[in-house]
Amino acid sequence: MVSAARTLKPEPFAAGGALAVREVTHRFELEGKPLPVLDRITLDVAPGEFVALLGPSGCGKSTLLRLVAGLEPPSSGSLVFDGATIAGPDPSRVVVFQDPTLFPWRTVEANVALGLEAQGLLKTHRHRIAEALKLVGLAEFASAYPHQLSGGMAQRAALARALVNEPRLLILDEPLGKLDSLTRLAMQSELARLWAEAGFSALLVTHDVEEALILADRVVVLSGRPARILAEIEVTEARPRARDGAALVALRRDILGLLA
Repeated sequence: MVSAARTLKPEPFAAGGALAVREVTHRFELEGKPLPVLDRITLDVAPGEFVALLGPSGCGKSTLLRLVAGLEPPSSGSLVFDGATIAGPDPSRVVVFQDPTLFPWRTVEANVALGLEAQGLLKTHRHRIAEALKLVGLAEFASAYPHQLSGGMAQRAALARALVNEPRLLILDEPLGKLDSLTRLAMQSELARLWAEAGFSALLVTHDVEEALILADRVVVLSGRPARILAEIEVTEARPRARDGAALVALRRDILGLLA
């Protein structure tokens, strides 16, 4: 169940992109001294694959997502997406954060339109807005404002804002972390549905072991800072997955043992 290396699966979805992280090391400067954060991370995400990252708080998971998003370059190593070196942000790689960060003065529809506006595509691709809102179940709330939405609805709007760009890789930085437990369970199912329908590749950071096992094809377990890959765990159970199924319970036990 636990392995240090793997063979990429054949491409299940045409829409998903391929990510290759090679020997990535990263450090920050703190009070004039180097603070190592990532240590020689090598990781692949196959087209259409859903990968979850687990590790102790502060180990560097979100930093790795920032590098994949192109928000900053690594100290050393390389990140390649669909054959091209990641040199900055790109609409093909979109981040969804824990906080929906919706503009309160804009309607849901106008918030979702932001990516198309930034790319100058609003006039020619406006139809994508309605498609994204329908995909996340917010078609009837297009004219609503953020203060009129529940927490789960606001996060759906943030997902629609990401999906309107038709990303090949969705980068998820604890997107369900601030939701109450019942809403979080419902949103996990919704996220799994969106991934299956839209066909993007996904890279998720979460602190919830069960969430990782419910959503991901593969769970990557990281050590404490500077993060190293301790193990990569394949999750082969058919979806939808039973949270109390024997296979997932055994994997959860394995992962908690690694994190301990």
